[in-house]
Parts: sequence; C-alpha cells; structure tokens
Amino acid sequence: MRSYSLIAPAKINLYLQIVGDLFESPARGRSDGFHELVMVLQSIELADLVTVRAIGTDQIQLHCDNAEVPQDQTNLAYKAAALMQQAFPDSFSKYGGVEITIQKRIPIGAGLAGGSANAAAVIVGLDLMWSLGLTQSELQDLGATLGSDIPFCITGGTALATGRGEKIDPLPDLNHIHVVLAKYQNLPVSTPWAYKTYRQQFGATYPRSSGDLEVRKKHAGGMLAAIAHQDQTQIAKLLHNDLEKVVLPEYPQVQALRDRFQSLNVLGTMMSGSGSTVFALVESVEQAEQVKSEMRSAFLAPDLDLWVTKFCSSGVRLANH
Repeated sequence: MRSYSLIAPAKINLYLQIVGDLFESPARGRSDGFHELVMVLQSIELADLVTVRAIGTDQIQLHCDNAEVPQDQTNLAYKAAALMQQAFPDSFSKYGGVEITIQKRIPIGAGLAGGSANAAAVIVGLDLMWSLGLTQSELQDLGATLGSDIPFCITGGTALATGRGEKIDPLPDLNHIHVVLAKYQNLPVSTPWAYKTYRQQFGATYPRSSGDLEVRKKHAGGMLAAIAHQDQTQIAKLLHNDLEKVVLPEYPQVQALRDRFQSLNVLGTMMSGSGSTVFALVESVEQAEQVKSEMRSAFLAPDLDLWVTKFCSSGVRLANH
C-alpha cells in the first residue's frame, strides 16, 4: 500500500490589515460577507506530521495523537480528503480509501493555521499518492474552496495574501529569523468571533466602494519594502495586526504575554492571526532560548506553552524517510 508522510508547517502573520468588506465584484459593489484582507504570511518550522495511506476500502479514516482534535467529518483534514474524493472519483475508486494520521505539534485554536496546514498536507499527499500531477495553482484552487489559509499552507514561505486570504503572491524568502511563541493551552480564540467583533466595532469606517478599498490596500508598502531589503529590524518594527484591537482588550492574558515580550528587548512582538498565540522576533537562537527562559520565569503558569522556532521557506513538503 502506498503512503506519504508530509511536514505541515504552521504560519504566523507579520502583517494583517482588515481593509473592509470584500466586494463580490467592483461593478456590483456588494459585499459577500467576507473581509477584504491584506496580509503578509510566514511559514515557521513548528509543524505537524501528516501521513496519508491507501487502505483499499471505500472509507476515509482519521487519527490524531491529540485527543482534543476532532477525528471525524468535522476535521478540515477529513474534509480535504472528501473534497479530493469528490473531485477525482476515478482515482478514489482505483486506489481506494485513505487513512490520515496526524502527529500534532501545532497548538489548537492558536492563530497558527494548524488545521489548514493539515488539510493542505492531505491535498498534496493525495495528489502524490494518486499520481494526479496537479500544478501548484490547481492545488491552491482546491484548497481555497475549504479555507482561506489552505492555499498559503500548500506553498508556504513568505507571501502576500489578499482577497479573503486565498490570493497568494510569493515574496522573497526570509531566513535566519528566530521566533519565540507563547500560548496558554486552554485559551483558544474563535476566528469567526474576532472578525465579527471587529466588524461590529469598526464597520462604520469601512470603505463603501471598491475604489476606496484599493487606496487602503497600499498601507502594507513599508512591510513589503522591508522584506525586499531583508531588513529584519524594520520588519519587526512594522509588525501589524488589526485583530489585536478586539482580541487584546477581551483577553488580558494575551495582552500580558505581549507586554512581557515587549519588555525583554526583542526585535518585535505581536499576536498572530486571531490569537491566542503571541510571538516575538529575535536576533539569534541564543537570544530566543534566553527569552523563552525569562518568559517561563515571569509567568510560572503550568498551562503556558513556549516554543523556539524559526522562519522556513516552504509550506507542505515530504518528510525525510
């Protein structure tokens, strides 16, 4: 039986701007309920390991070593396999069902796209296992039907994401930047809640035409220039996340993590995505370990998880056998 094991990296946001409502088309000028976003996304070495294996039945099975992860049809990785089954019924008939095994290392409800990374790995794995020969663009289009983060998780690296996050433009790779992550185990933040609350509080300021949207989308220029020049000090200074405006007041523990990172002379610190992970950019692995140690001493919370990792230049990739 054929099987593939894939590394599925987490991602952080270096920049997240909520421009306004996403218009269905400039001509019609109607919102479809999503937000128009401008984001700079970055893959990190913290990753899950996802194995897909042909099992010769007509079923999709899913297993995970973390009991908190749903192991049924509600899991995004399961949905990815079902999507591939629907899109390529002949291949599913030929190779049979699939068993998905997830070794979970990316925390849940963390704003690190762990579920999307798993789904991306399933799509890539089944493309390989079924010898479909899909292009990267075709893989991304499939992933976009399931979730806005999946197209980025397929390609990874450093990228500009626009639309609702599914339109991906690669940026120059950022290597050798180290990261410290902090997250309370039992403190997830709902992404739908965060965006809904942002709309409730700031919706009155949204542009009312697609032309005004285009003007506001240019705010990320400074970050893009810093990335082009590989200027990690400037990148750290320009970290930006609009969702902090609603999440940090509601979750003081997340604010406290950010404040403590800020006091430790890091290059920059910010909440990733909708939270509840906070990250700090540092100059070296030695400084990263020192910051991690100081965070551990400052909070003394048994449910506070801390990781030292670094930027990586790829998304889903085959694990070394």
